[in-house]
Amino acid sequence: MMDQHSTDARTSLTSSNQFELLLFRLGSVPGDTAHELYGINVFKVREILTMPAITPIVGASPCVMGAVNIRGQVIPVVDLPRLMGCEATRGLNILLVTEFARTTQGFAVQEVDDIVRLDWNQVLPADAAAGSGLVTSIARIDGNTGDSRLAQVVDVEQVLRDVLPTHQVPAAGSASDLLQLPPGTRILAADDSGFARTLIQQALGEIGAESIMAKTGEEAWQILVKLADEAERSKTRLRDNVTMVLTDLEMPEVDGFTLTRRIRADNRMRDMPVVIHSSLTGSANEAHVRNAGANGFVAKFQAAELAEAIRRAIAA
Repeated sequence: MMDQHSTDARTSLTSSNQFELLLFRLGSVPGDTAHELYGINVFKVREILTMPAITPIVGASPCVMGAVNIRGQVIPVVDLPRLMGCEATRGLNILLVTEFARTTQGFAVQEVDDIVRLDWNQVLPADAAAGSGLVTSIARIDGNTGDSRLAQVVDVEQVLRDVLPTHQVPAAGSASDLLQLPPGTRILAADDSGFARTLIQQALGEIGAESIMAKTGEEAWQILVKLADEAERSKTRLRDNVTMVLTDLEMPEVDGFTLTRRIRADNRMRDMPVVIHSSLTGSANEAHVRNAGANGFVAKFQAAELAEAIRRAIAA
C-alpha cells in the first residue's frame, strides 16, 4: 500500500514538474513476442496485490473479469491486457487497485516492472507517436535520448468509460444556469485525454461557455502567450479574450501545477482565474493546488461541480 510518507514525497515532486510512473507489462501483441512497457501515474494506484480470487459478474463487459473483495470493499476488475489487445502469456498475476475520478477499480496485469521518477518534459502526447485511443502519452523512461526505453501511459479515464459505462457523467446544469460571460470571451481548457476534452467541451457548452482546447500544458501556455502578445499590441486586455483557464494536472511536457505557476508569474495574466480539473483527488493534491495559486479544484468528471467551480472562479 502507498503510505502517507511516500504520498507526501510524491506530492512534493509537483513543484519541479516531476511525477512518478508505475511501469507494468501486459504480455505480447499478436505477431510480436516483445512484452512492451505500460505506465500509470503512481498517484492513481492505491495498492498492488497478488491476484486474489475473482467472482464473475453476470452480464459484465467481456473486459471485466469480475469483482474482488478488498477488505470489505467490492470492486470490479478490468482485464487490461485484453482491452489493450495483448495476451498475458505469463498469466494475470498482479492486481493494481486504482483510485481516480472518485471511483475504485482493479486492473489485472501480467507483472509490475518498476517505479520511475520522470520530468513531464520526458512525456510526449500519444498522437505524436501514433498512439491508440487508450494511450494518452508516451514516456521516455531513460531521458530524452534516441535510444530511451518507451512506456505507453494508459488513458485510465477512457478505460473507465469504455469498460464501465455505468459511470455516467452527470449533466452540468439546466439552461437557467448559463454563465453570463462577456461576448467574445472563452475558457481555455487543457487536458491530454481526448475523452476528457470531449466531456469538458460538452459540459462547457451546456452552461453556454465557448472554449479553446489544448492537449498539453505547454500548448495551453503557448496559446496564452500568443493571445497576451496580441492583446498588448491592440492595447486590450487578455481577459477580454480568455476569461479563465481550466487545466488537468497530469499532462505531457508541462503539468497543470507548472502551468498555473507560469500564469501567476506573468504580469499580463497573473489575475487570470485558474481551476484545476483532475482525477487525482485527495487533500494532499488540493493543498498543492492552492499553493500553486489556482482558484479552485474540482474532481473529474463531476459536471455540475465543475460548472459551480467555474462560476466561483470567474466571480472572484
